[in-house]
Amino acid sequence: MNTYQKVSLKSYNSFGISSVANKLIECQSVEEVKSSLNDIKGSKYYILGGGNNVLFADLFDGIILRPNILGISVVNEDDNFIDVKAGAGEDWDSFVAYTVDKNYGGLENLSLIPGTVGASPVQNIGAYGAEVKDTIICVEGVFVSSGEYFSLTNEECLFGYRNSIFKSKYKGDAIITHVTFRLNKHPEVNISYAPVRDAMAIRCTNTIQAVREEIINIRNNKLPDPKVTGNAGSFFKNPEVSSSVFNELKTNYPAIPSYQLTNGDVKIPAAWLIEHCGWKGKSLGRAAVHHIQPLVLINNGNATADDILKLANAIISDVKNKFGIELNMEVNYVK
Repeated sequence: MNTYQKVSLKSYNSFGISSVANKLIECQSVEEVKSSLNDIKGSKYYILGGGNNVLFADLFDGIILRPNILGISVVNEDDNFIDVKAGAGEDWDSFVAYTVDKNYGGLENLSLIPGTVGASPVQNIGAYGAEVKDTIICVEGVFVSSGEYFSLTNEECLFGYRNSIFKSKYKGDAIITHVTFRLNKHPEVNISYAPVRDAMAIRCTNTIQAVREEIINIRNNKLPDPKVTGNAGSFFKNPEVSSSVFNELKTNYPAIPSYQLTNGDVKIPAAWLIEHCGWKGKSLGRAAVHHIQPLVLINNGNATADDILKLANAIISDVKNKFGIELNMEVNYVK
């Protein structure tokens, strides 16, 4: 277990915000996680994954706990499926690459998403027609409040759109240490996302390796690299509205894109709303909207959390005024 005092969080968040925390504790095992509970109980704390979906205030007057548990192992398999368990600290895309190299299907559409394995169920990460909930069978960890070990099934995680029980009932209480995924040994490609489907048609191939390659190409062309330009990926959730609200919007904006949901509601791309409010590529102080993907807010250089929030709130206000839709942040603001 490594402990650091008055530590800069700049290298621990993909926005590159120069925040400072009173203390940072990194744990390499379940035992170290349990030992760290004595430090954080009764204190202000935040459980940090890869730092790719977080916006830190300039000063975090508390303790950052980072479970950095590594390891990948097969825990069960049959003729059709294989269950693979990974430590919370494993880099997400490296883990996806491992599964694709083994020809285990299920995670390839989630390629190149920044972050760690342990963070993936919290947000129920999703992209290009897939969500991580489609493969997770078990999430393990330790409760801060009781110090007890937990093992939750997929159903018990209460997964939803960019949501889970770890963002509601167990928010701030569950330290995830391991996640187990059920993957297909005879994979069928998911090409429901049109650009991937078109690229695969040109390739004349039908493998998860090709799907991963195309999704990496798409993400590299559309999204800024956080190692070069500070950002946290999609800053806002795609809003969901009732069919009646959408029909009214469609009357006023015939070109508005949409995705029909199984519950009858309609999902609208937040990027389209932001772009049609004139924000694409625009700056506000040291923060800006990305010039290709308006769902991404970027650090133009030395931006603070306040700079990012000022831009986000201006966008939320303009979208609300023009479309009557309230955008919600996907990024976690920690102060």
